[in-house]
Amino acid sequence: MDWPEHITQAAQRIAGYVRQTPVMQIDVPGVKNPVSLKLEHLQHTGSFKARGAFNTLLSGPVPKAGIVAASGGNHGAAVAYAARQLGHPARIYVPEIAGPAKIALIRDLGADLVVVPGAYAQAAAQALEWQQNTGAMQIHAYDAPATVAGQGTLFREWQSDQGLRAETLVVAVGGGGLLAGAMGWFQGQRRILAVEPTGAPTLHTALRQGPDAQVDVGGVAANALGARQIGRICYDLAQQQGVAPLLVGDDEIIQAQTWLWRNARLLVEPAGAAALAALMAGHYTPSQTEHVAVLLCGANVAPDPLAAVVG
Repeated sequence: MDWPEHITQAAQRIAGYVRQTPVMQIDVPGVKNPVSLKLEHLQHTGSFKARGAFNTLLSGPVPKAGIVAASGGNHGAAVAYAARQLGHPARIYVPEIAGPAKIALIRDLGADLVVVPGAYAQAAAQALEWQQNTGAMQIHAYDAPATVAGQGTLFREWQSDQGLRAETLVVAVGGGGLLAGAMGWFQGQRRILAVEPTGAPTLHTALRQGPDAQVDVGGVAANALGARQIGRICYDLAQQQGVAPLLVGDDEIIQAQTWLWRNARLLVEPAGAAALAALMAGHYTPSQTEHVAVLLCGANVAPDPLAAVVG
């Protein structure tokens, strides 16, 4: 597949529906040169997921039955938002571990919300059953070409519109749609470091045991980086490009999350801090001349820090 062409078409398709999120430079402990941060947690609904949702819905006709999606939280919110903006009904299945902040966000966006006992896999199974019974369009959270191309627009924007100059890019991995978008856009022209929590080593396991490998998931970032099985698109691209994941622990993620708030007043959820955690914890040490860029991918902190004030 010609990913750069598909991503360019997606960028044209979703222009006007998504935000161009800002970039900032910051000094990070243990890193010689300033790190470029892409503040994608400022995207609509607090994550990059709106890009893939809009690209999917704008790529073809939507059935009268509307849209269905399974999500750990961020994808569901993005689909609910895109569906509302475009005038389509949406039914979203989320696992209990999505947490109250993300569940409330999806409900506030007007979707028909179903909270499912268990983890993402159980929500995905029920979403598939609903699709088969009703004919609704399913928007996969990470393993569909339109989703991947939409997420890839983030990296096109970063490079083409904002002049990304770093040799090395650090990206968190859940199911792999975001990482696949990065690999699809750069085509091996940048070093890409994939970062996973130790509680959900999905890509790490698949690259050793095969693409059908499944893992048990847990930890502080499980409601965003908690896919049990890596997407096949991501797996294939990672194998082709030799991308191997770094693993970060919960304590390291929380330290990075706290550091971002205290030093830059950037409030991100654990998944949004995972990529930076790999640098701060020394799992990757840049050379003296190397420039590094880090993606902050999500902002839906639980509990909502202003819930008591608003409610």
